[in-house]
Amino acid sequence: MKLMTVGAILLVLMVSAGSAAAESTTRQPLRTVDSVDLSRYSGTWYEIARYPNRFQRDCESDTKAEYTLRNDGKVQVVNSCRQKNGKVKTARGTAKIGDKPTNAKLRVTFFWPFYGDYWIIGLSPDYRYAIVGEPKRNYLWILSRTPEMDETTYQDIVKQIRAAGYDPERLIKTRQSPRNGSSVPNSFAN
Repeated sequence: MKLMTVGAILLVLMVSAGSAAAESTTRQPLRTVDSVDLSRYSGTWYEIARYPNRFQRDCESDTKAEYTLRNDGKVQVVNSCRQKNGKVKTARGTAKIGDKPTNAKLRVTFFWPFYGDYWIIGLSPDYRYAIVGEPKRNYLWILSRTPEMDETTYQDIVKQIRAAGYDPERLIKTRQSPRNGSSVPNSFAN
């Protein structure tokens, strides 16, 4: 049984490596922002839009992330969303800095020893919005300090992600509850 599990993991890693090699010949490497002040980045971020992914398939609305800088230099991560049944789903993890000169490349784990890339590829100067992706461009999140984003800012972000090699058509918008508690979709369009 253990041998089959190890074999399956090795197969997944080999396929992933092959895919990465094929992609590297067709796209420029993904670039991150030049610098991230993790103290300023800490706090609550609301998900405005994302690429569909398996670990958020049950998330219906009110998706957000809370980051707290720890004394050991790592970042505590608490992701939450409201599921279709109305219950709040929460995932707790830890991020370690993968690129100390910039702090723009983090490695996040919700289930040790497995880590995923969390690269900050866009960040407004006032830390009002962030764009998070990873080198293979399979995952993408648009985050905001507020539950809603104006159309002009969203369209500027769409241009940025297209220039970074992402397909904006794959984005799904996240419903966030307004202050009165009823969930509504964000009011912008692709």
